[in-house]
Amino acid sequence: MDSFELNKITGAILGVLLLVMGTGIVAEGIFAGPKVKVEGYELPGGEAKEAAPAAEAKAGPTDAPIAERLKVADAKRGEAGVKACQACHNFEKGAAAKVGPALYGVVDRVKGSMAGFNYSAGLKERAGKGEKWDYASLDAFITNPKAYIAGTAMGYAGLADGAKRADIIAYLRSLSESPSPLP
Repeated sequence: MDSFELNKITGAILGVLLLVMGTGIVAEGIFAGPKVKVEGYELPGGEAKEAAPAAEAKAGPTDAPIAERLKVADAKRGEAGVKACQACHNFEKGAAAKVGPALYGVVDRVKGSMAGFNYSAGLKERAGKGEKWDYASLDAFITNPKAYIAGTAMGYAGLADGAKRADIIAYLRSLSESPSPLP
């Protein structure tokens, strides 16, 4: 085969490729749909949530106040709700700390005060101020630990369900020889 035949074959291949590419460009121009403003698909059963402002996110839960939720909270449901917490925390009296501090008697205990546990700087600072774990602060912490105490070492992302948080707090309240009075 001489070079003239090879040039004709190469030209035919390049011509076909150019024709296919040109047809694709023309078809895209003819059949193009509207430009998408938001990527993705809208899922049925709910409206898209807009990002909350930073101040609103730090404000805490939008549930009823913890005092109202504690009136209907159940410590037994709370005990079931802390199953995942048991990987890092002990709940028995006199138990040693695990990855996190023991939580027996945590209600009304000074924050960051369990002897022998190395707390994060944020909790040590609050312990120095004498702050205690009251019902509202426990509720805010369980909602979003990292937003409540910046720099906390707790890896838990938080619990959005206010009723479940109230159940857990009712269970934590029961872990004491003399439970703290309800608000």
